[in-house]
Amino acid sequence: MTDTLTRIKPEVIAVRPAFNRYLAGFLKRAFDLLASVLGLLFLFPVFCVLSILIKRESPGPVFYRGPRLGKDGEPFGILKFRTMYEHPDSYRGPRITADGDGRVTPLGHWLRATKINELPQLWNVLVGEMSLVGPRPEDPEIARSWPRAARQEILSVRPGITSPASVAYRDEEKLLNGASALDDYLKIVMPDKLRLDQLYVRNHRFLSDLDIIFWTLLVLLPQLRAHTIPAESLYNGLLNRFISRYFNWFVIDNLVAFAAVGTTGVLWRLSGPLDLGIAQAFLRAAVIALLFSLVNSRMGLGRIWWRSAKPALVFDLALSCGISTLFIVIFDAFWPSPQHMPLGMILVSGLLAFLGFVSVRYRERLLTGLATRWLHGREKQYLARERVLVVGAGECGLLANWLVQRSKLASSFAIIGMVDDDPAKTGMTVDGHHVFGLTHRIPEIVEQQNVDVILFAIETIRPEEQERILKLCRQTPARLVLIPDLFTLFQERISSAGDSFTDRTPEVHPDSEQAAEDFSRMRTQSLSEEDR
Repeated sequence: MTDTLTRIKPEVIAVRPAFNRYLAGFLKRAFDLLASVLGLLFLFPVFCVLSILIKRESPGPVFYRGPRLGKDGEPFGILKFRTMYEHPDSYRGPRITADGDGRVTPLGHWLRATKINELPQLWNVLVGEMSLVGPRPEDPEIARSWPRAARQEILSVRPGITSPASVAYRDEEKLLNGASALDDYLKIVMPDKLRLDQLYVRNHRFLSDLDIIFWTLLVLLPQLRAHTIPAESLYNGLLNRFISRYFNWFVIDNLVAFAAVGTTGVLWRLSGPLDLGIAQAFLRAAVIALLFSLVNSRMGLGRIWWRSAKPALVFDLALSCGISTLFIVIFDAFWPSPQHMPLGMILVSGLLAFLGFVSVRYRERLLTGLATRWLHGREKQYLARERVLVVGAGECGLLANWLVQRSKLASSFAIIGMVDDDPAKTGMTVDGHHVFGLTHRIPEIVEQQNVDVILFAIETIRPEEQERILKLCRQTPARLVLIPDLFTLFQERISSAGDSFTDRTPEVHPDSEQAAEDFSRMRTQSLSEEDR
């Protein structure tokens, strides 16, 4: 096939660190090679028996090689045990096989039901045309009907012997009617399989691949074929959840606690005698570290998404460390040795462990905060970025700060301060930014601070007051962007979604589209400057 379908180049699907991508790709390919070699060697006697049975049942080749699209749209021949009669009608019939298809041999029905006919694809895996886990390869003629975006995304990875979609539609043939099998497939089955395949491409990990292999083997058991597997489990199965939520944090907490106890022991030894002995000290440190990890795990601290966790969860860490420290005191009192750890040493170990747990969990925000604090102390921080003044230090002002600081706009725009008509806020710091004064000083502040962009961010204000402030903003050379229309639109949408007594579509403020356009222009400009 020579058309553009077979030469699609993949887009960047997920933004990951380069090292992680290369490591994941290396592990996946290494596992594919190992599993395919061992599988082909182990199954060779089975292949020989099946070859004899297939040849005895009907004349024709043992294997079927069908056209499929691989990675980047490269065509290849997928290997399967032949399950159809070797007749011209078998090749002229529909490309989708439905339940009760007359082209399938009796042995072929069994091979297809048990999925044994797919085992020769271990050879496709060995030569690099396929992977053990990945979107199932599709016939080029059917793939031609895929939406272009889905085609590019799905064909950006190697196809697989199994996938989440394969597990979910393991009885696909029974869902299709013989007379309209292809139409049913294209209208009902294919869109959902594309959705599942795209989810796989965006979220696959080595551990999740192992989970999919486990689910595939499990649903092949006759007793479990009718069992429904939740979609969440297909992408985040038992193994992946155990490793990411429990094992990883258990190991990290163990290392942190061991380092805390070890550091405390060294400091205590430098300041005075500590006659525990090296072997005893090491053993106690290991047991104490294990105790810290067990308590953290038992309190569910590994099931929290710490990248966006609330600061208040620090108190949960403190409680866990307090409980662990109390257990350590009791544990040390019953330790079968005449030498015991000083109470002060145990308390300091608990404190250092707590600081370590907080650091590893909030590390990104701690580093970002330190970097921001360092940048705010330097005058030249704004030279490479446009200076932004936020009008309003209320909820909408906080939203404006978040939009600028937590997006790619941060590389091109810097908030230098705020103005607000609440006199109590003048001179104070709100969300990390200095409040210069009241809104009547906007022209003066813009001139003094060399402001390039003004973000108007007051959501509750009388029309005449709004017009007065906007007039002051327009007197300056700075560009003006309205935020409250976006904020109000969001609030209206939320209120409308929760109102079960009305069908009314919320009215959109006429300036909201302009506000969205202005903010989008800021973001586009920042991205283009970043590219330059």
